[in-house]
Amino acid sequence: MTADNKPSIVFAHGLWADGSCFGSVISELQAEGYEAISSGYGLESLDGDVAATIRALGRVTSPSILVGHSYGGSVITVAGNDARVVGLVFIAALAPEVGETSSTQLSNYPVADVFAGVEVAEGRMWMFPEAVESFAGDLSAQDKAVVWATHRPPAVGVLDAEVRSAAWKTKPSWYIVADEDRCVQPDLQRFFAARMGATTYEVSSSHMVMLSHPEFVIDVVRQSAQALQVSLT
Repeated sequence: MTADNKPSIVFAHGLWADGSCFGSVISELQAEGYEAISSGYGLESLDGDVAATIRALGRVTSPSILVGHSYGGSVITVAGNDARVVGLVFIAALAPEVGETSSTQLSNYPVADVFAGVEVAEGRMWMFPEAVESFAGDLSAQDKAVVWATHRPPAVGVLDAEVRSAAWKTKPSWYIVADEDRCVQPDLQRFFAARMGATTYEVSSSHMVMLSHPEFVIDVVRQSAQALQVSLT
């Protein structure tokens, strides 16, 4: 535990994003005394991104909560099996079962999604500016422009890896459903939350919940941390 008996918090981002998308959430949690960082990875492969997240666990004081957004939910589903992880928070996130892939789950609940505005070039999936409307439609025009200008293109096939272990089967989980999501269908999110038995919250938000509703995300992460803090003391 940290010096004041609070769990550490490690964030895992989704596709077309990096750790900065959690900036306002991290800064507020740090101000409250939580040791909070984002795992930086290259969106090259699920195995590589999981390995980077596990390395990040070594840079904070354990035990830790993993917080995953979107594809980051697949990452924490696997990385969360690390013994230093005590809980999981999913934000509009994927959460495959063992043997499932992220892409298969998305195809089971199709949406008019961001992939329609993506160009594949040089082995990466690049987002067109207009695709940000599906990704983060409730942000200001200025913020949408920044989302596009700073997006990190994932490798083709990053969603196709089978999950070999699922931490949500054994560790307490929380889930934020984004009701207005046009990337990960809200009913798919509800399916994931119900299957894992997560403490579930819903918010009227686009896919980028931590940008459009940072205080909501902070409150859920805070509640998870407080619940785990009690159980670990």
